[in-house]
Amino acid sequence: MTPAIPTTPDAYPPGYAPPPAPAAPEAVAAPPGTAATGPPVRDQEIRLFGHSNLFYWWPVWAVGFLMAALTYVDGHRMAIVPAGTKVENDHVLVAPAGQTIAPGTAKSPDPDPQLRVAANNTYGVIFAGTLLLIVMITNLTLRGMASVIAIAMIVIVALFLALMGWWDAILAWLGGIDVRMNAGGYVAIALPLLLIWLFTTFVYDHYTFLIITRGQVRIRQNIGDGEIAVDASGLSLEKKRDDLFRHWLVGLGSGDIHVKTGGPANLDFELFNVLWVGWKLAKIQDMLREKEVAPQAEGG
Repeated sequence: MTPAIPTTPDAYPPGYAPPPAPAAPEAVAAPPGTAATGPPVRDQEIRLFGHSNLFYWWPVWAVGFLMAALTYVDGHRMAIVPAGTKVENDHVLVAPAGQTIAPGTAKSPDPDPQLRVAANNTYGVIFAGTLLLIVMITNLTLRGMASVIAIAMIVIVALFLALMGWWDAILAWLGGIDVRMNAGGYVAIALPLLLIWLFTTFVYDHYTFLIITRGQVRIRQNIGDGEIAVDASGLSLEKKRDDLFRHWLVGLGSGDIHVKTGGPANLDFELFNVLWVGWKLAKIQDMLREKEVAPQAEGG
């Protein structure tokens, strides 16, 4: 039978030293090169979305809302009168015999003026000019120096006509154009256009994309097409020359990209109107450069 071992120092005889306590087990270090376990880290990805030319129409709805607000604050009303109506005593409208003044609005029989309109035609001219400018910008493409020359010529001609005082004569020669719109007319154009712009910019345009990671490129060129995945090693991105009208004046730093992939897919297409294109291309180049450096560092 094995004798019992005393559990306290007082139980040992005098002059007898108790045996040393057993050492605690040592921690075992992980072998070199073993990666620490943890949740997987998602690879960085950069998304490029092309936009339709409707994206450039935001100045139309923005100016429309502004002109509507200014027209409302202007405080004047527009009376709808039949032809031949005269103003007597500087403030009384007198309709021709047998004619009556139309109601102020379509919903009210009250003939008192209800439609809010500005006292001058400045707001209407600004809105019409904005609309025509956007139509020109979205349909005529001028890149590089051609767009600079076009902008300079438009500014020079407009300032020259203003300094010579010829704008009134030109408008009179065109038939005495007087562009006016009531506040509701501006809203009737601006509000639907804003809703269409929001849907197109943030929903419809996001169904075509270019998603780039360090090892893979995912592409959808048209709505309804399937997603194509190709290797990122053969990817070529070329930024086309800027159209100052489209890309900087109303495009908020957008641009067009020529995309070409290598491998069996060998896709070649253009992605139009990509927002913040310069910043995104710089990030893509840095990411792909890191992919090239990483294998060299592991091999060295």
